[in-house]
Amino acid sequence: MSIIIRDAVDQDYPTIIAALKEFAVFQKTSPDKVTNTAELMKEEQQYFKCFVAETEDGTFAGMATCFFAYYTWSGKSLYLDDLYVKEPFRKQKLGKRLLDKVFEFAKAENCKRIHWLVSNWNTNAIDFYARCGASFYKEEYVCYVDEAGIEKYVELIS
Repeated sequence: MSIIIRDAVDQDYPTIIAALKEFAVFQKTSPDKVTNTAELMKEEQQYFKCFVAETEDGTFAGMATCFFAYYTWSGKSLYLDDLYVKEPFRKQKLGKRLLDKVFEFAKAENCKRIHWLVSNWNTNAIDFYARCGASFYKEEYVCYVDEAGIEKYVELIS
């Protein structure tokens, strides 16, 4: 089966949102954590890049999403947000092809680094990324504050 990798277009966004919800379940969390919408992706598409993998007949097989970041220690970088391959298409090197596309994009855009996260329980992904040359920083925590937390914090300091 032949699979092509292409840039996402507006019509892909509903499928991408559905895949993100599947990915959330795979990541052992709730699909309700995905609060983004296809409409919001369309509205904010200048902030991210998405590559879609699909079969010749247009069946969605996987995706990689990324966006530019700036790290003061290294400069312009690319942040790989999600790399997801649907279950029927796994073990066919599609994840590698998607990652290759992200690396090619980063090189073309003169990025100094690609940064991403991987769940500590996902040994298949960890091994895959290690084979691709990734370094792992095990002594750091991932920190985030969601929209409600931002609002609450700003109220506290106002």
